[in-house]
Amino acid sequence: MSTFLLVHGAWHGGWVWERVVPALRAAGHDVHTPTLTGLSDRAHTLTPQVGLSTHVQDVVGMIEAYDLREVVLVGHSYAGQIVTGTADRVPERLATRVYLDAFVGDDGEAAIDLQPATVAGHWREAAEGPGFGWLVPPRSLTKLGVTEQADIDWLTPRLTPHPWLTYTEPLRLTGKGDQVPAVFIECVEWMRVFAAHAERAAVRGWPTHRLATGHEAMVTAPDELAALLLEIAPS
Repeated sequence: MSTFLLVHGAWHGGWVWERVVPALRAAGHDVHTPTLTGLSDRAHTLTPQVGLSTHVQDVVGMIEAYDLREVVLVGHSYAGQIVTGTADRVPERLATRVYLDAFVGDDGEAAIDLQPATVAGHWREAAEGPGFGWLVPPRSLTKLGVTEQADIDWLTPRLTPHPWLTYTEPLRLTGKGDQVPAVFIECVEWMRVFAAHAERAAVRGWPTHRLATGHEAMVTAPDELAALLLEIAPS
C-alpha cells in the first residue's frame, strides 16, 4: 500500500481530486488532498505574505503531523514547485515525486520565470491590474483545455484568486530532494505550457508519460490519471 499526497495547483483546492481519489482508495492506498493556505476553503487565511515557502510548509507539516512515509507526492501545475521544495525538506519520507503538467524548478528559480514569455506576461498583467498587485485571478478554463460545460460549471464557483508571491518567490534547495525518484506526466491536448518541463524531465532521465487531455486532467480524465498513478506507485 502506498500513501498518495495530491497537491492542487493555482486557484483550486483539495476538492479538485475527488474524481481520482476513489480509484486510488479502492486499490488499497491511503490518500490525502490538502488545500493550500489562502485558497478555496482556506481563502480566509489569504494574505499578501502567503508565498511558495508557505505552501511547502503546508505539505511538509501534513507529512510530519500525520507521520506519513513512503509518500507518492503528486503536484499539479504550480504545485510542481511545492513537490520540489518538499522533497528537499523531507526526502526520507517520500517514495516518488510526480509532476503532473507541472513546473520542474531548480534552486533559485521562481515559477513566473519558468513560464513561456507570453503566459508570464498575462500573469504579470493580471496581478498588476485586477489582482491589486498581490493576487492572480482565475484563468479562463477553456484556455486550460476544459471543454465540457458541466466541468466548467463545476469548477468555476470553486476557484479563488491565487497569491502572486507564490510565483515570484524562488526555490531554495540544498539538493537533497534529488535522491527521490521523479516522474513527469504531460497533458498534451491544450496549449502545452509545460512542454519545456516535460523535456527537462526527460533530459534528467525521469520516466515521462502523456495524457490525451487538457491541463485539468484530474477533472477531464480522472480514470486515465488514476490508472497512471497506480502504475507509477511503488508495488
